[in-house]
Amino acid sequence: MPRKKSRKGLFGKKVVYVDSEQIESVGTLAMASTSKRSEQGQGSPRLGARVGVLGIILVATFGALFARLWYVQILAAPTFQKAVVVNTVRTVEITPTRGLIYDRNGNLLVGNKVILTVTLARETAKTDPWIIPKLAAALSMTPQQVSAALVNPNYSIYKPVPVEFNVPRPVAMLIEEQSSNFPGVQVSLTTERYYPNGDMLAQILGHTGQITGAEMALPAYQGYTPDAIVGQAGIEESYNSVLEGQNGTTTYEVNALNQVVKTLSVKPSVPGNDLVLPIDLGLQNTLDTALANQINALRSTVDPTTGIHPPATSGAAVVMDVTNGDILAMSSYPSYDPSLWVGGISESNYLNIESPTNGTPALDRVIQGEYTPGSTFKLATATAALNTGLISPYTDINDPGYFQIPGRCTGKCTFHNAGNEALGSINIIKALAASDDVFFYNLGYQFYVKAGQYGPTPIQDTANKYGFGEITGINLPDEQSGRVDSLATREALYKAAPKAFNPPGWYTGDNIEMAFGQGETVVTPLQLADAYATFANGGTRFVPQIAAAAVTPNGVLAKSYPSAVKDRVSLPSSTRGPMLTGFEEAISAPFGTVGATGAFNNFPLSSYPLAGKTGTAQTNHIEPDSLLVVFGPANSPKYVVAVVIDQGGYGAQADSPVVEAAFNYLISHNIGPIVLPKAST
Repeated sequence: MPRKKSRKGLFGKKVVYVDSEQIESVGTLAMASTSKRSEQGQGSPRLGARVGVLGIILVATFGALFARLWYVQILAAPTFQKAVVVNTVRTVEITPTRGLIYDRNGNLLVGNKVILTVTLARETAKTDPWIIPKLAAALSMTPQQVSAALVNPNYSIYKPVPVEFNVPRPVAMLIEEQSSNFPGVQVSLTTERYYPNGDMLAQILGHTGQITGAEMALPAYQGYTPDAIVGQAGIEESYNSVLEGQNGTTTYEVNALNQVVKTLSVKPSVPGNDLVLPIDLGLQNTLDTALANQINALRSTVDPTTGIHPPATSGAAVVMDVTNGDILAMSSYPSYDPSLWVGGISESNYLNIESPTNGTPALDRVIQGEYTPGSTFKLATATAALNTGLISPYTDINDPGYFQIPGRCTGKCTFHNAGNEALGSINIIKALAASDDVFFYNLGYQFYVKAGQYGPTPIQDTANKYGFGEITGINLPDEQSGRVDSLATREALYKAAPKAFNPPGWYTGDNIEMAFGQGETVVTPLQLADAYATFANGGTRFVPQIAAAAVTPNGVLAKSYPSAVKDRVSLPSSTRGPMLTGFEEAISAPFGTVGATGAFNNFPLSSYPLAGKTGTAQTNHIEPDSLLVVFGPANSPKYVVAVVIDQGGYGAQADSPVVEAAFNYLISHNIGPIVLPKAST
C-alpha cells in the first residue's frame, strides 16, 4: 500500500500527498478518461473555450500591470519624487536679531545682550536618558524641569532643545570642557532683551515673549512658528514688524526616524530695523523723578482742606510737542523693572506688577488711566460758549458763591463753588483763571434751557473735537477712549452694567455737572495733553507720535513717521484770545488757581510765560484727584505738560512741582532734531 502524507495547506486546508506509484496510477486513469471523452466528441470545444478565456485574462492582466508601471514611472514620477523630498527634507527657521530702540538723541533704550544657552538633543535624551539628571545637576535644575523642556511642543524637533538660558560662564565652561560626559549637550550664544535704564519707560517700551496660540490664529501672525518671539506689549508689540527682521532658513536632510543626516542649505536671517523714539531720555528721567518724589511728599503732608495725608496712590505725567504731536516724555507711577519679562516672567512677579494692592505697576496710566477731569474740562465748555455766541468775551455773570436752578426743582438744585468763595461779577477770563464753578454752572444751565437754539449737545460736540471721548490714535496697544457725559453715554453704561449705573436720564443738573467736568466724564492724561496742545497751537489736533524713524542695521533710513492731523477745532481770535489770557492768569495772577499758591514763584515767568488749567476732581474717595495741564511759552507755545495724581488733593499744590521740573529742563536743554543711529558694527 502506498503511504499517505499530509500537512496543513494554504488557508489551513489539509493537503494529501501520495507516493510515486500512486501518482503514476492517477496519471494513467486520467489519460484513459480523457481519451474516452474525446471519442465521444464532448471535451474538445470546452477545452478550447477555457484556453481562450484564460488567454484573454492573461493579456488583460499584463496590460493592466504595464499601464500601472507606465503611470508610476512616467506620468506620476514628479509627484512621487516630491513626496520623497517632503519625507526626507525639513526646513527650520533661523530667528533674526531683534532691532534696537533709541531715544531722539541716540541713547539706547532697549538693547540685545549676548547670553549663553545650553541645549540638549532629544534623540540623545532618548538613547542616553542618564544625561537628563546629570545635566540637571550641572545647571542646578531638577530632572523634571529638563524633561519638561524636552517635550515642549514650541521647540522644533529638528533642533536641539533650549534647556536653560543665561547660563553662568563657569557652568558653561565646565560643560564644554567635559563635553564627553555630556553627549548631545551644546553651549551656544543667543541674545535676549536688556534695559539699560532700569524701570524707566517700562510700560511704554513693553516686552517680548513667546507667541501664544491665540496670536497664531490672527492674520498678522500667519506663518509664524510656535517658538517665535514677538512683541507682547508697548512699543515691542506695536512695532513688532519693524523690529523683528526676517527669518532665515536651514534645510536639513532627515531619515525615516526624523534624524538629521546632513545640512543641505542655509539662508541667513535679516536683522530687524532699529526704532528711534521722539523721547528725550534726560527729560524722561526728570519727569519720572519729579513725579515719584512729589507722590511720596504728598503722602507725608497733611492736606489743609481735608485734614488727612493724601493717599496719592499713583500718578501719570506726559510732555508733548504742541507743534507736531511728538511725545517727549511719558511717566506712569509706580513702575517696574521690564527685565522681569526676559526669559519668561515668574508667577509671583507677574502677580506683583498686576496687583492693585501694589498700584498695578504694569498699567500705563498715561493712556489707560481714566480720570474725572474736573475743571480741566472747562476748556471745552468755554470754547463751546464763545464759538456758539452763548456768551461774548465781555459777558459778566454774577457769582454769589452758589448757583440755584431757577423754578421748580427736585433733587440737587443748588451748586456751590468748591472753596465756597464768592467772586461777584466776572467774565470768562477771570472765570478760567480762578476756576470759578458758578460761572460754568450758568453756562451748563443756559445750554440746557436753550437746546432748541444751540442743539442738545454743544459742549459734548466741542469736547469730541478736542479729542475727549475717543482714543488719541497713539500707536500703543490698549489705549482707553474715556467718555463724555451725555444721555447716550449713560444709556450705554447702563446697558453694559445695569447694577453699576443708575437708569439713564438727562436733566438740568446733569448738564450743569457735565459743564464743569464732573458726572460720568472721564479722560486720560494723554487726552488732556492733546486737547490743550490743540488749543495752544491754534486748533490743530495732532495724533500723538511715539515713533520717529526706523533705521536699517546699515544705518539707512527705512521709514519715517511724520506728524498726522486727527482733527481741527475752530478757534477764532475772539475765542482763543480771552481764553489764553485766562489760562495765563491761572498761572501768574495772584487770584489764579496756581498763582495764589506761589507754586511758580521761582520760575522765570517773565521771560518764559506759562498758561494752563488746574483740576480738582471729586470721586468716591475722601481726597480728590489732582490734575494740572500747562503749556508754554504762552506767547508762542511749544510744549505742553499734563500731570494727574490719584487722590493727590488739589491740582495746583499737588501737581505744580512736577510741571515746574519739566519746564525747567525744557528751558535749560535744547530739544534738538532726531538723531539716527549709525550702522551696527
